[in-house]
Amino acid sequence: EYEGDRDGEGRRHGFGKARLPNGDTYEGLYEHGLRSGNGTYRFKNGALYTGDYLQNKKHGKGVFFYPDGSKYAGDWVHDQRQGYGEYLYANGDTYTGEWANNKRHGQGTYVYKETGSKYVGCWVNGIQNGPAELIHLNHRFKGRFLNGKPLGRGKFIFDIGCEQHGEYIQ
Repeated sequence: EYEGDRDGEGRRHGFGKARLPNGDTYEGLYEHGLRSGNGTYRFKNGALYTGDYLQNKKHGKGVFFYPDGSKYAGDWVHDQRQGYGEYLYANGDTYTGEWANNKRHGQGTYVYKETGSKYVGCWVNGIQNGPAELIHLNHRFKGRFLNGKPLGRGKFIFDIGCEQHGEYIQ
């Protein structure tokens, strides 16, 4: 069912509210029958997206609240997390940085809530990869990562001023 503005051909156009057959609802802007512009989509499972649409896809800036309590706020391209954004995970961890195809990709910072440690560096397809720092409460590791693990030359830097240089071998 739909309640709202229509264009000359009877398609949803302008502001409207819709209840979809699957129980989801959408309230926002339409353009010639498609969600386009700003709107809020409520999923029957408890998820919610509020933000920009282009031709029925999340596109532009938006916030997605997931049923598990996690949340993504940032850029979207064709229904994918892409560009820059912040993800708050259900366990309290956070990632702030670049995204591509729904995955952490590029420069970003991941903070582990339980330990307070944080990874600051490069990501490739969701995996820690490239130059980075792993910062702990009283020391940090500076080096390169491959497939989520340190590899090659690096150093531990301790807050008391000491450094330990070495090489990681997987």
